[in-house]
Amino acid sequence: MKIFDYMEKYDYEQLLFCQDEASGLKAIIALHDTTLGPALGGTRMWTYHSEEAAIEDALRLAKGMTYKNAAAGLNLGGGKTVIIGDPKKDKNEAMFRAFGRFIQGLNGRYITAEDVGTTVEDMDLIYEETNFVTGISQASGSSGNPSPVTAYGCYVGMKAAAKEAFGSDSLEGKVVAVQGVGNVSFELCRYLHEEGASLIVTDINRDSVNRAVTAFDAKAVDPDDIYSVDADIFSPCALGAIINDQTIPQLKAKVIAGSANNQLQDPQHGDLIHEMGIVYAPDYVINAGGVINVADELYGYNRERALKRVETIYQNVAKVIEISKRDHIPTYLAADRMAEERIEQMRKSRSQFLLNDKHILANRI
Repeated sequence: MKIFDYMEKYDYEQLLFCQDEASGLKAIIALHDTTLGPALGGTRMWTYHSEEAAIEDALRLAKGMTYKNAAAGLNLGGGKTVIIGDPKKDKNEAMFRAFGRFIQGLNGRYITAEDVGTTVEDMDLIYEETNFVTGISQASGSSGNPSPVTAYGCYVGMKAAAKEAFGSDSLEGKVVAVQGVGNVSFELCRYLHEEGASLIVTDINRDSVNRAVTAFDAKAVDPDDIYSVDADIFSPCALGAIINDQTIPQLKAKVIAGSANNQLQDPQHGDLIHEMGIVYAPDYVINAGGVINVADELYGYNRERALKRVETIYQNVAKVIEISKRDHIPTYLAADRMAEERIEQMRKSRSQFLLNDKHILANRI
């Protein structure tokens, strides 16, 4: 790939290659945009089949974090790190401490967190070398397990989508088909059950299904049948790319709202469900509770304040729907437009983020 051509096309700021021979560290940090503030995005460790694949993943994920953070109303830009290696075999203390020093060298332009292939323990090692890391266990202000907070954000976002589809944001009596019953979606099911919704669940893990059936009196169906059930709301909380040519014709739901990432297989599928009149809550808007929660650590974590901020996902989903109507575009495009409008508004009054003594991390340095 022609790296500078790609960066120019999508307006990236920086791409950094970090190497430490002694520990085996091979990391790529991509910073997409810091107009709103320092770039926040996790560190992913994966066995990429090529260096080019790792670069593309870092760039793609960093851009996604710019949009996610902007749409969530956070004063944060977008960045991401990928470490090339097997997270089961190649990790060592020196690797993450070396990586922490590279982050420190960016002087606050990038803040990292846990992601696929990395753990709280890895973040603790990074914290030995830099304060620009969240999700650590040592800090008294750590936000802890993000799953319940992500679930709460999905719940309030679902209510906003339901209001558009049904004229009321009450989920009492609504039938919700939940695909996947992992940590986030189990907590989402709890919120839905407590409000009086009826649940239909599926998961490739039978124990997870049985747990939901017992706890919430849910009805279980086979994984392939979840799309075609009679439901008011379809909540994808497992794999990505599940809104596609095969599944869309089966859907009976009027709302799609769930925690899974990258739900649309292709943009054309967002166009299609829009034409069908299905209200779609874009994934990176509705599942932003986790990043909102971890971002609160930058101020000294306060759970009550974080949850209040997560509740703004309701307004964010409503605003996406409003832009969709205003501009006559599908909601997945409206979400991008909402993020872009916020960034452009701020770009007029500031340029690249620079650390100064009034920055939110100052009390941790």
